[in-house]
Amino acid sequence: MNITFRQLRLFLALAETGSVSAAAKVMHVTQPTASMQLREVTQAVGLPLYEVVSRRVHLTEAGQALARTARAIAGEWDAFEQRVSGVKGLTSGRLKVAVVSTAKYFVPRLLGSFCKLHPQIDISLEVLNRDHVITRLRSNLDDLYVMSMPPGDLPLEDQILMPNPLVVIAPAGHKLAAKKRITMAQLQAERFILREKGSGTRMATDAHLSQIDFAPSAVLELGSNEAIKESVEGQLGVSILSRHALGPHHEGLAVLNVQGFPIQSQWHLVWPRGKQLSPIAEVFRRHLLGEAKGWLGAR
Repeated sequence: MNITFRQLRLFLALAETGSVSAAAKVMHVTQPTASMQLREVTQAVGLPLYEVVSRRVHLTEAGQALARTARAIAGEWDAFEQRVSGVKGLTSGRLKVAVVSTAKYFVPRLLGSFCKLHPQIDISLEVLNRDHVITRLRSNLDDLYVMSMPPGDLPLEDQILMPNPLVVIAPAGHKLAAKKRITMAQLQAERFILREKGSGTRMATDAHLSQIDFAPSAVLELGSNEAIKESVEGQLGVSILSRHALGPHHEGLAVLNVQGFPIQSQWHLVWPRGKQLSPIAEVFRRHLLGEAKGWLGAR
């Protein structure tokens, strides 16, 4: 089977972008060249590797196996290049990180000093909902992942990054905003505006409400923290969100002093067990853990 390393890179780009034209852009070749090389790869394997449905590429079983192989080979090569760069005293390379949407409120800040220390390193930061981050985790598409509720069915290396307190928020002028030790019974008549099922915040919220035997009388589900905050400000109800999602300034919103809150959740830094982190990923892991501690102390 005669397939070049560059052709493997091209097929991997096809698998990750879902488009021949997009893969061609990633590899800096023309679309006709990319199409020709992908045909050569298919001919070399001797099995259909992908099909195009509604202008979207879908990998066959053989294509998925080849993508996994290409990803493993590319990962090993990238790690080798980083080790060589380290011996030469260089710090160039690429780092890929995927985080759940709520982590976007603090992870970019923690990235700042790393970028200053290593300006030649290219960083790819994917911000997605929990299901999509887990999909990437299962396929080992990134170096490291940040989430609040890691999946329990995957063998993972898991390190606690920092606390993720979940608080009850209401409009700034809410009748209970100045009260202390509010009971859940006092919130029974409120509409609860919650994240969609499957999100880490919703999973932690549902587990806590079940534990204290509380069922909201009315629930509105929304798919983003921004939409929830706007809805609470608009006096559509109260919500339970990560304190990080509020940011340092949250005019128009009040954090209620509710008994049993905040829910003590955690942010986790994870990667597949058995995966050897690249030199850059290992340096970033240590940096991220150190920066998280320093950032918490400064707050």
